[in-house]
Amino acid sequence: MARALIHRGPDEEGLLLRPGLGLASRRLSIVGLADGQQPVTNEDRNVFVVFNGELFDYVERRADLKGRGHRFATHCDTEIIPHMWEDHRDGMWERLRGQFAIALWDERRGQLQLGRDRFGIAPLFWSRQGDWLLFASEIKGLLASGMVPARPDRRGIDHVFTFSAVPGPRTCFEKVQLLPPGHFLNIIPARGNDAQPVVEERAFWEMDFPDRGAEERGENPKQLVDDFERLLLQAVEERLRADVPVGAYLSGGVDSSMIVALACHLKGPDINTYTVRVHEPELDELDAATLSARHIGAKLPVVQDFRDEDALATYPKLIAAAEAPVIDTACAALLQLSARVHSCGQKVVLTGEGADEWLVGYPWYKAAKLIGYLDLVPGVGLSNLARNAYLRANKVPHFPNAWRREVENSVGGPNAWIDAYGLLAISKLRFYSESMREMAAQTNPWTELNFPIERAQRWDPLHRGVWIAARVLLAGHLLQAKGDRVAMHNSVEVRYPFLDEDVFDFLSKLHPRWRLRGFRDKHLLRLLAERWIPKSVARRHKVIFRAPLDSFHMDPEPRFVKELLSDESLRKTGYFDPAEVKRWRNDFRKMRAGSLPRLSVEMGLMAVTATQLWHHLFMGESLADLPAWSSIPTPAATEAAAAA
Repeated sequence: MARALIHRGPDEEGLLLRPGLGLASRRLSIVGLADGQQPVTNEDRNVFVVFNGELFDYVERRADLKGRGHRFATHCDTEIIPHMWEDHRDGMWERLRGQFAIALWDERRGQLQLGRDRFGIAPLFWSRQGDWLLFASEIKGLLASGMVPARPDRRGIDHVFTFSAVPGPRTCFEKVQLLPPGHFLNIIPARGNDAQPVVEERAFWEMDFPDRGAEERGENPKQLVDDFERLLLQAVEERLRADVPVGAYLSGGVDSSMIVALACHLKGPDINTYTVRVHEPELDELDAATLSARHIGAKLPVVQDFRDEDALATYPKLIAAAEAPVIDTACAALLQLSARVHSCGQKVVLTGEGADEWLVGYPWYKAAKLIGYLDLVPGVGLSNLARNAYLRANKVPHFPNAWRREVENSVGGPNAWIDAYGLLAISKLRFYSESMREMAAQTNPWTELNFPIERAQRWDPLHRGVWIAARVLLAGHLLQAKGDRVAMHNSVEVRYPFLDEDVFDFLSKLHPRWRLRGFRDKHLLRLLAERWIPKSVARRHKVIFRAPLDSFHMDPEPRFVKELLSDESLRKTGYFDPAEVKRWRNDFRKMRAGSLPRLSVEMGLMAVTATQLWHHLFMGESLADLPAWSSIPTPAATEAAAAA
């Protein structure tokens, strides 16, 4: 299991073996290089920890614990965990700050706990197989055990076609769960012949916002910007803590530019920056990234070129890394970028994810605000009439109004994300096979998010959107297929200053006008950014980083795509209607380039292709002339493990 995850920790391997218990660690050494080997234990050697991630306030925590009589044997952040467990037991989790997936074994109590950070930065998968509970940072580790069979969960695939993400706890693998952010599992083994093991899941933190009308209005804008600046500087300073150099991604947008500016202010201009150059003028951000770097005084970015052929060549590796169908081709670009970071000898980078989620930086919030004006007359439902009229005029299939009402009821009312994800969800009507349609008719993936309806009814509607953004897009996609999974596939750790606990707590209390002022998104961040970066960047509208979708349908079509989408392969998996896939592959080129109806079809075809590719790689059925994933390590991986 550990060797299947060697890419996540090529530096060291550590094991703890007891009757009925095995803990393993693959380490990417960043803090405490010489003495941070895991498992880490307490003075009495009765509490053991394996840990993926970073605890950014470990310096302060260590000093506090020493003052309370705890003794330390290493210089790594991991060692504060067993001591905090000694002091706080279950209350430890809410006191941890950072990004983490942790397994802790208390030998005296015969108790195992597994926990994951508040926002879901570090992944943690688990599966119960009879009397055994298995867990790992990636599903590959579970499959490599030989105890977890690779079988598809069609409802998990339906989540991909609902959210363009896998937010969990359901995954695309049957009987494999993703522990939700801010939760921990408490596992107590069976005692006695008739006893059953206890596995209970608990939340140690839940996202919350003030009641509508009770938010902090921020009557002194300068003071508000000053406070935000102080907290963000502190978050960046803590994430620069490492015993290896820390770099940064720089896209040229306001989010990453701010992080680089603050990092250079704290550490000087020698921080390496990295960016992707997409070879389509409307998608390329290199000029903006270069402008930001020059203004800040940072090094010019190391550039990773990304072309159509790179997307095709990289996608099988991307799906293997993500362990789920991935629709966003930009993830392939970030997989290549992290490989470039690794080739430069860098292990850690900062990035700007979280700003768009906390400060509503996505264009569909503005669209929702506009279309919301149609519903000012209660009981008429003009917005639904307008949506349906647009879809009919463009000959796009659409769900009945009852479907939309059901979704809205699942998330406490109208939400900008329903329309954003609806663009992809239409693909179910176009491409699903009859059996998939029957399954989808019996389930509502939105309910599996466990949206806190009763509490959220007191929030401003914009804050309900922030909750969905964090739970679905951030945790289910940006921090996984576009973050941890592609970076750690190349042994690179990504850190997120905007996901600092204090930064979120500060922003969560503010009135929505500091997020969306009229139609100006990320209002507070842009006010701060004007102090640090070029005004043209600070005021630049949101450009969603993406790569072309149509490279998978070029003429002549790529061989592996043709094989995956053949009638034979589509019938073998049974997820999609072969005739409809063939029809839309021919017809979408006749649709107006750049239009929403065409984008919807392109996303759907990308999702079909990615699902077929995922099935080929993991399910043991050969659909194309591509190597499948294997739990048997390659010779190179075995050699690296032996060397470590």
